[in-house]
Amino acid sequence: MLLTKSTTFIIGPVANILGYIMNAIFWLQSQIGIENIGLCIILFTIVVYLLLTPLTIQQQKFSRLSNKMNPELQEIQKKYKGKNQDQQAMMAMNEETKAVYAKYGVHPMGSCLQLLIQMPILFALYRVIWNIPAYVSSVRDAFMPLAEALMEQSGAQAFLEEMAQSVNVTFNEMTNLTIIDVLYKLNPSNWTALAEKFPDISSLIQSTQSKVDEMNYFLGLNIADAPFSIITSAISSGAILLAIGALLVPILSALTQYLNTRLLSQQNTNTSASSNSQNDTMASTMKTMNTVMPIMSAVFCFTLPVGMGIYWIAGAVVRCVQQIIINKSIDKIDVDEIVKKNLEKENKKRAKQGLPPQKISNTARINTRNIESKQSKPQISEEEKKKRIESATEYYKNTSTAKPGSLAAKAQMVKQYNEKHAKK
Repeated sequence: MLLTKSTTFIIGPVANILGYIMNAIFWLQSQIGIENIGLCIILFTIVVYLLLTPLTIQQQKFSRLSNKMNPELQEIQKKYKGKNQDQQAMMAMNEETKAVYAKYGVHPMGSCLQLLIQMPILFALYRVIWNIPAYVSSVRDAFMPLAEALMEQSGAQAFLEEMAQSVNVTFNEMTNLTIIDVLYKLNPSNWTALAEKFPDISSLIQSTQSKVDEMNYFLGLNIADAPFSIITSAISSGAILLAIGALLVPILSALTQYLNTRLLSQQNTNTSASSNSQNDTMASTMKTMNTVMPIMSAVFCFTLPVGMGIYWIAGAVVRCVQQIIINKSIDKIDVDEIVKKNLEKENKKRAKQGLPPQKISNTARINTRNIESKQSKPQISEEEKKKRIESATEYYKNTSTAKPGSLAAKAQMVKQYNEKHAKK
C-alpha cells in the first residue's frame, strides 16, 4: 500500500483539498505546542462532517418528503396499471408524476445527486487519513532528514524493500517519498533493526523515531499500528492495559456504528407514511445494516491502523449528534407549507416567462394530511360487512310484495333504494 498522494480521478483532487484542511489543523495545533496526529484526525473529521451538514440535511429532508410522496405516486401507478403499451397513457402518467415532484419541490434523482457529491468526499477523507505524511507537511518534514540520509547509505534500497514487504507497503523505486512511505509504517522492532543496520546514522534514526512517536501516539497507542498487532505484542510482553486499550478501538467503533445506524433507522421509521411491502423491505434492510455494519467496522478496525479506527469512531459520534439534531428539525417540517411555497415559487418563474399561474393538478393536489387520515382510518371487518349485507337484504325482502328473485322484485328493490336515499 503506497502512502503518497492519491491520483485517482475526482478523489485525488478532492483529497488534495481535504489535505490542505488537515495540514492547517495540524499547523494550528503546533502553534499551541500540540503536534499529535490522533487529535488532528478527530478535529479533521469533525470539521469535514460539519461541512457536509447541509448535504446531510437535504438527504434527510428528501427522505421525509419521499415518504410523503409515495402514496400519491402509488396512486398514479395504480391508475395507469396495465397501460404500458398506451403511449398517451404513459405520457399522462409522466406528467402527473412530474406534478407530484414539483408539488414537493424535489428532483426525482435528488437522493442520488447528494450521494454522488458525498461519496468522493468520504473516499478522499479516507485517503487523507490513511496517507497522512503525503498531505501534512509537518509530518513529512519530520521524516525528510532521515530519508535523505538513507538515500546515501549503501545497501539501503535492498533493506528497505525487505522492510516494505513486512509492513505491506509498495516500494518500486528509491525516492525520498517512497522511503517516507516505509518509515511511517515502522513499528518499534523495525526501528531497532534499522538503527542496527545503519549504525552511522543511528542517532538520526533514534531522534526521528522519538519525534514520530510524539506525533503518532494517542492515549498510549501508536496510530500507525493495527490493534491486532498491538494486542499480540502486548500480551506477549505482559502489558495487559495496553492490550485492553487496543481492544477498545474496534469495540468503540462497533458501538458507535450501531448507535448511528439505529438513529438513521429510527428516522426512516418515523417518516414512513405507509405500511406496504416497500417499507417492509426497507425495514428489513435497515435491520440487516444494524447488525452487519458494526461487525464489519470491528473486523476492519482489528486489522487496519489505529488511526483509521479513531476516524471511524469520531465520524460515527459526529453523525450521531448530527442525526439527533436533524431528526428534531425534520419532525417540525410542515409538508403542506412546503407545497404552498413550492407553488408560489413555480408561479413566480412562470410570471417571469409571461405564463399564467399554474395550479397543482388534481393528482398532485392531494393534501398529505388527508392521505395520512385515510391510512389511519379503521377498516371494517369481514364479519361486519357480512352483517350489513344481510341487514340490507332483509330490509328489501320485508318491504317487497313481489316474488323473491323475480324481475319485479329487483325493480322494487331499486325503487326502495332510491326512495330511502332521497329522504336523506
